[in-house]
Amino acid sequence: MTGAVTRRTVLAAGAAGAASSAMAMGGSAGGQGSNAAYFSLGYAPHEGSFASRGGLFEQIAYAADQGFRAWEDNEARSRPVAEQEKMARAFAQRGMKMGVFVASMPKWAQSRPLLGGNDDAEREAFLADIRTSIDVAKRLNATRMTVVTGFLDQKVPLDIQTARVIDVMRKAGDIVAPHGIAMVMEPLNTRTNHPGVYMQTIAQGFAVARGVNSPAVKILADLYHEQIQSGNLIPALEMCWSEIGYLQFGDNPGRNEPGSGEINYASIVRWLRARRYDGVIGMEHGNSVKGRAGEDRLIAAYRRIDTQGEGL
Repeated sequence: MTGAVTRRTVLAAGAAGAASSAMAMGGSAGGQGSNAAYFSLGYAPHEGSFASRGGLFEQIAYAADQGFRAWEDNEARSRPVAEQEKMARAFAQRGMKMGVFVASMPKWAQSRPLLGGNDDAEREAFLADIRTSIDVAKRLNATRMTVVTGFLDQKVPLDIQTARVIDVMRKAGDIVAPHGIAMVMEPLNTRTNHPGVYMQTIAQGFAVARGVNSPAVKILADLYHEQIQSGNLIPALEMCWSEIGYLQFGDNPGRNEPGSGEINYASIVRWLRARRYDGVIGMEHGNSVKGRAGEDRLIAAYRRIDTQGEGL
């Protein structure tokens, strides 16, 4: 996502300099207790990435100490207000940014909502969720919220559904834009995880975002989903870049850390660095190995792609 939820990208040369300076001082850019310099891009773990380290706040602290400068939490909207406020304080103390949370959680088991269907009530309920998510975003100092554009209605022509999705997203954009927030629509794969969803590719998201024509409505490019559904990742990013507001990583198959599957994430990092991408990159995946060994493997995987992606 673009805007205030971005952070200054440390390019390859700058990152190397920062790391060298930190080591020369006997510490690192990660803060007191750190044992690693900042990553050059804004990779964002989530609760569970470092489960062996304790609860949510212990995991946030540990991630910061490893050089991660952002955090992602799909479930933040459902957390108590006091916990949201405590998260914001933890991020401020650790110099971290908040990535996305889900603004309107679909009813997965029911394959709802049908935002392109005939029932206006489902669209109104979606807009109500967007309105109440604004306060969540403000508490967390987040300017990006994930939205899923619902499921396909087999009784309604696809073009009609697209027009209705554009209409409801335009209304949602009008709601959040005055607050400096943007929603990022997430295309999801139908072949492995989410059969029946409406938005299935980055290209489809591009068409809807261009139809909405608002800085408050962009695309969440989850490369795990895109690899399954379409592949051709860098050309897809290239063609749709003007409407992409946030990214998520996850390898395929398995949806685990980079290097556990087939995606060449070092090349993706190199491509992002060439475009001076300074936003959050959600680590929307699990660990291929359980326990602390898997957590160490996760950190090493991101160090590897961050280093191999240098050169620009």
